[in-house]
Amino acid sequence: MSFFHPWRLLLLVAVAAMALAYIYAQSRRKQYALRFTNLDLLAEVAPARPGWRRHVPAVGFLTMLAVLTVAFADPATERRVPRERATIVLAIDTSLSMLADDVDPNRIEAAKTAAKLFVEQVPESINIGLVGFHGAATIWVPPTTDRLKIDNAIDRLELNERTAIGDALFASLEALELAPQANDEGEAVPGAIVLMSDGETTAGRPNEQGIEAAVLAEVPVATIAFGTPNGQILLPEFGPDPIAVPVRTADLRQIAEETGGEFFAAESAEELERVYADIGSSEGFEIELSSISDWFVGAGLALALITGLLSLLWFSRLP
Repeated sequence: MSFFHPWRLLLLVAVAAMALAYIYAQSRRKQYALRFTNLDLLAEVAPARPGWRRHVPAVGFLTMLAVLTVAFADPATERRVPRERATIVLAIDTSLSMLADDVDPNRIEAAKTAAKLFVEQVPESINIGLVGFHGAATIWVPPTTDRLKIDNAIDRLELNERTAIGDALFASLEALELAPQANDEGEAVPGAIVLMSDGETTAGRPNEQGIEAAVLAEVPVATIAFGTPNGQILLPEFGPDPIAVPVRTADLRQIAEETGGEFFAAESAEELERVYADIGSSEGFEIELSSISDWFVGAGLALALITGLLSLLWFSRLP
């Protein structure tokens, strides 16, 4: 919890001083009572003492002051607020290595399922585009709020040879340019790229050129390395033996670090879904402080009411 006006909490010092003064006053009363040596006579002439109940109104009153002081400092808590406008481009690797079944049922099917869950979780006001890449990169769907269109395109993604991550970055940047560049107030619309791959660039432009273009456009790229080091695929046209396709992380980590994005590694479908959920929270929502002072005002008023009722009930007076 944080406060919009934390300096006002200094008033708690005054509340603490009042509490100390009350404790001191009670100790003085005890010392005064002990001056009477004839305790039997004192018991007869003095009214019945209320015991611990006499302290309840004071404790309630001081607690109320403390709670209202906190309310005066305007406490706040963080809450997620959907972005009014933003654009995210999903770039999904469709190279043949995505046939590896080290992830159930295989990498590409798990990736499609997780990508569609991501699309479902992101606020409806966010534009989403889709890029598929193998030896070449293609904009399958320009940024849109039509979720069904994105889902259908994800289902149609097709695998092919080689991997062109650099070209995927350029295609994603081109897709971002197809989205609205400003909101209704004329403010620039933020854009981001989420690139998922299991390999390294084997075709097209080098990654460094794509990184340079993303940095120039001030577009962060979140990268996901998907798969395990034990991935294998069988391609009859290349022989009967399985081909090792271990996941590669170094290039994807570099892309994220140099563009200001985040790098993630996922070795299972469940992990990939969690990664997409994290990205959706960071890209689709903004964190803002929301005042909760009314909660404390309500608690303070409730304390005042309870303290007053108990004081009237026990002592026939208000504290």
